[in-house]
Amino acid sequence: MLNALLDRIRRSLVLQILLALVAGGLLAWLWPSAADSVSILGTLFISALKAIAPVLVFLLVIAAISNHRPGQETQIKPVLWLYAVGTLAAACVAVAASTLFPSVIHFRAAPAVQGVPGDITQVLMNVLKSAFDNPVHALLEANYIGVLAWAVALGIALRHANPTTRTVLEDLGQAITQIIQGVIRLAPLGIFGLVAATFSAGGLEALKDYTQLLLVLVGCMLFVALVVNPAIVWTQTRRNPYPLTLTCLRESAVTAFFTRSSAANIPVNLALARKLQLAEETYSISIPLGATINMAGAAITISVLTLAAANTLGIAVDIPTALLLCVVSAVCACGASGVAGGSLLLIPLACSLFGISNDLAMQVVGVGYVIGVIQDSTETALNSSTDVLFTAAACRGAERRQGLEIPAV
Repeated sequence: MLNALLDRIRRSLVLQILLALVAGGLLAWLWPSAADSVSILGTLFISALKAIAPVLVFLLVIAAISNHRPGQETQIKPVLWLYAVGTLAAACVAVAASTLFPSVIHFRAAPAVQGVPGDITQVLMNVLKSAFDNPVHALLEANYIGVLAWAVALGIALRHANPTTRTVLEDLGQAITQIIQGVIRLAPLGIFGLVAATFSAGGLEALKDYTQLLLVLVGCMLFVALVVNPAIVWTQTRRNPYPLTLTCLRESAVTAFFTRSSAANIPVNLALARKLQLAEETYSISIPLGATINMAGAAITISVLTLAAANTLGIAVDIPTALLLCVVSAVCACGASGVAGGSLLLIPLACSLFGISNDLAMQVVGVGYVIGVIQDSTETALNSSTDVLFTAAACRGAERRQGLEIPAV
């Protein structure tokens, strides 16, 4: 029986990651000094994911588009609609929860933060500028909007190239994919180092003053992940959405929770999409795009912290303003960067709806950094797992409408 258990652990990456979670927590509790030493494992794991992801996305998108034949259907448009609906629904959940369970903020000193956008126009302009970034700079800085824009342009240009050229690009994409699979196999070691470093830092003590705020934030994200998203998936598949939902949470959200970066989790999601047998011409574009614009967790963070600030200052929030906040939070979330803490920089913009000064709004950002060890991890887990969930929902929905057999999860 022991041999069977060991064999099952050896074959299951998810079980290995769960064991790494327990081992990292125990090490941080029993031997904190050693926990600091193994944190290098987590740092190297995240660095490897971030280093290879832009190249992987660039090659996969070029190969997928250059080999696309006229009349071959993709599901990019349905996925984008799901991203928009999911983000707006998350913002509505956050506004409703903040109204039912109002929170307050203990203002502290404002952090020194650069590059905070002043209005929605600036957010959208930043996204547009990213699309026209120098291709080499976009790859170096992991600017996925720029990487996607250039990859799409080159893919279209290469559709009439020599077949051998397209084959070489496809082979390069497959080679990078194999490297990624090797990195992902090392995820248990990376998670072990990340967990040990997180719990040994002792930062959890600072969260005591924000228990209710965190409960509202995390509660909203769990509600969206376990109720709202499955309902959206059902509208596409007309089947029990929970097997697919739980698979995405188990195999994508866990790593995203500890990497705290949607961009770093792109390779994990691409591997999961391949495992789910989704169409490569769809997921190779939708997943890296989702890492930038599909930000349900960011919409929740922006809405909850903004309304907590308004409640603390005694500002009454009427229904039209609350609805406007839902829309603003959803649009702002689409401009949040796919890195740790990206959504916090957009809180001052949302606070301006209620006439909250920039100085106070930056103190709200400071609170966000205090609770970031939980807030940002949970937010990223929701954001990243939803990328592959909605991609799978769109692909499964297309298969259902065509009368094809849907692969089991």
